[in-house]
Amino acid sequence: MSDLSAVKTTGIYCLPECSARPHPRNVQSFGTAAAAEAAGFRACLRCRPYRAAPAMSWSGPELVCRAVQMILDGALDGQDEDRLGAHLGISARHLRRLFEEQMGVTPDRLARSRRAHFARRLLDDTDLTVTQVAFAAGFGSVRQFNRSCLETFRAPPRELRARRRKSDRLAADGGLILRLAHQPPLAWEAMLDYFRGRAIAGVEHVSQESYRRTVRIDGDPGVIEISPGAHDHLLLRIHLPHWQGLIHHVQRARRIFNLDFDLDAARRDLRPDSVIGPLLEDRPGLRPPGTWDPFETGVRAIVGQQVSVAGANTIIARLVKRHGDPVANLHQLGLTHLFPTATALAGANLEDLGLTKARARAINAFARAVTDGAIALDRSMSLDRLLASITATAGLGPWTAHYIALRLGEPDAFPGSDLGLLRSLAVATGRNVTANEAEGLAEHWRPHRALGAIHLWLASASISSPDARATRTPRAARAPRAALGRHPRETAQTALGAARSGAAAA
Repeated sequence: MSDLSAVKTTGIYCLPECSARPHPRNVQSFGTAAAAEAAGFRACLRCRPYRAAPAMSWSGPELVCRAVQMILDGALDGQDEDRLGAHLGISARHLRRLFEEQMGVTPDRLARSRRAHFARRLLDDTDLTVTQVAFAAGFGSVRQFNRSCLETFRAPPRELRARRRKSDRLAADGGLILRLAHQPPLAWEAMLDYFRGRAIAGVEHVSQESYRRTVRIDGDPGVIEISPGAHDHLLLRIHLPHWQGLIHHVQRARRIFNLDFDLDAARRDLRPDSVIGPLLEDRPGLRPPGTWDPFETGVRAIVGQQVSVAGANTIIARLVKRHGDPVANLHQLGLTHLFPTATALAGANLEDLGLTKARARAINAFARAVTDGAIALDRSMSLDRLLASITATAGLGPWTAHYIALRLGEPDAFPGSDLGLLRSLAVATGRNVTANEAEGLAEHWRPHRALGAIHLWLASASISSPDARATRTPRAARAPRAALGRHPRETAQTALGAARSGAAAA
């Protein structure tokens, strides 16, 4: 997202597309709304920057980027900067210094601005009471909420609600509807197809128009549904047992379709590449798929090792039915269970599900590692540390580790031994490509290798379709046969790497 423009003569900051046209010498740029507010500016009432997608990306120092992501996930709601710094391995003073240098705002101020902006959207879009809005946005009290609104918007919550426009309110016949803003374009149908093929029966339901799933909120069941809105936002319909902490649940919902992914930077860097560039033009709004629950995705990845997507779907459905928590009265939505927790699967008997003993033990070990904190799925670890912690678990190799990292939101994760990925590279290059060669090609895509991977995956699916097979040239038709391990001259290393990757069920 472009920088925000603050006008020194009016004390107002605006979105780049705002119709206001101040003199350039009076304009100061800020990377985030929090930084503009910290400098004494307030949001424009015409373009309303608080309703736009947050300008958060991975383009700065990795430590700051990870801290920002943790703040967005609620790391400073109920905790202080000392605790966040300790979690990242640095002092709070050093963390504040890094934030002020890189972002122009302290971590605490960023968190307060985030809560205030989310609350403002709730005041505009919903009929939740002011008290409900305060706790839904992560404030500890209504008094704190009032103080934050006065500081950020120069008006108390009730006055802000009175200013909302008639078209703002999102009416719902059930649940609460919220907008999930994003920078267009978004390849909605392509991403929905990806989730549809891997939906966990009973936990997820993907129709032609929406993604729906059960969620666990403080031990209680809920349901979220994401559907198209306008070109710059999706619609989130959410049914929860209570509204406290809603801001965190909305952020998790954003991660499913990776709405905070810095697509502009990735496309700018990858467009010149001869392999990925043409794929970007075919699907300009494609993002690496995310997840609501990284643990759930990790279990699904382990189940999918060395079996087809359909086979993995069958096995994971049995696992959910046996070890998940049943949820009543949701059959009409295609939902029946909550996914099992890590604690539940750490010592679960996974026999008779269709898993090999090695896969069953790997799921148990993965669940124990997550429960014990040996594997942290909160994005606090660097990519290398995360991969090392996953592969240190018995039964989990590099492909599984990179796949989990990719779905977790790591932009440079790259499961280079994936069979579908190798198939696409074979077609793109006109020759057989080994896993090692794929890793070499992907070096040019850093730090956006995850975007390259998802484009190659979807290209592989189109290669396998009947229409694609009918129109391929003979040379291109031969290349995927080698990548699939059917060519007599294929090396044993490539075949073994593909088999271990579990790529068929990616």
